[in-house]
Amino acid sequence: MRPFIYQAVSSPSEAVAAFATLGDARNPAAGAVRRSDAIQSPVQYLAGGTTLIDLMKLDVMRPERIVDINALQGSLGSIEAGPDGLRLGAMVRMAEAAEHPIVRRDYPVIAQSLQLAASQQLRNMAALGGNVLQRTRCPYFRDTSYAECNKRNPGSGCAAVAGYNRSHAVLGASDQCIATYPGDFAQALIALDAGVDVAGPDGRRSVPFAALHREPGTSPEVETQLAPGEMITSFFVPAAPWWRRSVYVKVRDRQSYEFALASAAVALDLAEDDAASDGQGRGGAIIRDLRIALGGVATVPWRARAAEDVLRGKPLDESTVRTAAEAAFAGARPSRHNAFKVALGQRTLVRALHEAAAMEIRT
Repeated sequence: MRPFIYQAVSSPSEAVAAFATLGDARNPAAGAVRRSDAIQSPVQYLAGGTTLIDLMKLDVMRPERIVDINALQGSLGSIEAGPDGLRLGAMVRMAEAAEHPIVRRDYPVIAQSLQLAASQQLRNMAALGGNVLQRTRCPYFRDTSYAECNKRNPGSGCAAVAGYNRSHAVLGASDQCIATYPGDFAQALIALDAGVDVAGPDGRRSVPFAALHREPGTSPEVETQLAPGEMITSFFVPAAPWWRRSVYVKVRDRQSYEFALASAAVALDLAEDDAASDGQGRGGAIIRDLRIALGGVATVPWRARAAEDVLRGKPLDESTVRTAAEAAFAGARPSRHNAFKVALGQRTLVRALHEAAAMEIRT
């Protein structure tokens, strides 16, 4: 691990100022430093540290200053639920959110996505804000002996394209990067139309969570829409009664402490329809509205809009569900070793849709 400056702060404004001080010293004209991605910034915020410290030990991330924001737990560590929706502070720990009774009852996809992530020890440490910003587990990114990694060393190439790429992305990939986004919680936020609040040198702003992450394109090193110095302060999920019919399904090589090969977060708004009968006197269901997010198969948390369009206003039957799953992966670009993810991702989505439809919702 390389030497760095450690600074503890007690307020969001003090945290943001820590970046501005270094930025002004390096570049009085406020140019090059602030045009790069926040994840490449010379200043990094430290909450749980479950990703950052690992990457510093691996010499993948080399921040010049670490700003410890754990003292912000009081102001950014609350869970607030009301008639308008759910607000989760960025400093809420994963375990706390996963076990919160209102989250479990009204937003089950959030609780499930967090419970299926990492280990209990890591969930006790990791903050929600840092969780959604965790970086890829691509071995070519995490091993600095590989020079070819556009995400770590822009312009160097992508060793995964011609290398062993079983765990890599089939959606949102480019010729410059096929690294998979590894998280679970992010898919749940997309499935619930969440927004994210950030604070930075230019003030505060809110953006749809689905717009936070950037596909690699020709600039894989730019991973989010955050500017250097900006920090996530909270997430907001607008209230909707049908969020209770939401599930997270995760398929992986082993049952625990493993990242997804494929996952699906689904929220369904169903209406009973006698016309959609199964032929045995039982009524069927029409999908009034829905949200679908996919994980483990894409370079970013993936909103499956094509699948939603197939299902919206249609009966929830096997034929329609399978057509939607095919639509979700119509634009897939499999590589040599990960072509199986297309079929696996489709089956995972089908399973999630059926599990959501079968839920018993208590009011």
